[in-house]
Amino acid sequence: MDAHLLDAKAALQLYLQEARDALLWKLEGLGERDLRLPRTPTGTNLLGIVRHVANVEIDYFGPTFGREWPDPDHPLRVGDEAADADPQADWWVPADVSAAAVVELYRQVWAFSDATIADLPLDARGAVPWWPEDHRDVSLVRIIVHVISDTTRHAGHADILREGIDGAAGMGVSSTNLPHLDWSAYTARLTAVAEAFPPG
Repeated sequence: MDAHLLDAKAALQLYLQEARDALLWKLEGLGERDLRLPRTPTGTNLLGIVRHVANVEIDYFGPTFGREWPDPDHPLRVGDEAADADPQADWWVPADVSAAAVVELYRQVWAFSDATIADLPLDARGAVPWWPEDHRDVSLVRIIVHVISDTTRHAGHADILREGIDGAAGMGVSSTNLPHLDWSAYTARLTAVAEAFPPG
């Protein structure tokens, strides 16, 4: 493989890992209750987001390329049968499974996905079994971009949920990527602008 493709693969993997790390940071320092408590009317919760993205990676970097996840009976693995019984199965975590177990699974999934990325060229062909037949044929590069997009979207959800819990915000502990502002004054200014308009 030429150096240009190696560089592209390394860049894609870097962005994927940054999104994974940002998502896990949103769990740090919170107890089991805060991690599981629904924060939106549709039940979105921090631990459920991590379970979801773990299962997404397993499916896209596994069956799509004919690779088997080594632990199909893992209690957090959501197969077709579980999804049929509960369409939200991968969006919440049962009480008998700890947050630490969810994080451990997600890290195991990283190794599994990263092995697929390492073993295959970016133009390797696969097929997404649950996509419509007329466009289920994909390349590895398309799947990496798809998973980056999905993971960053859900990391953004986690950003908002975590900020609502204890005010922790930004990309990470060492680099929040936020300016140093008086946030109460800032939000008061935005509120005043909004309130200049009639409700509804």
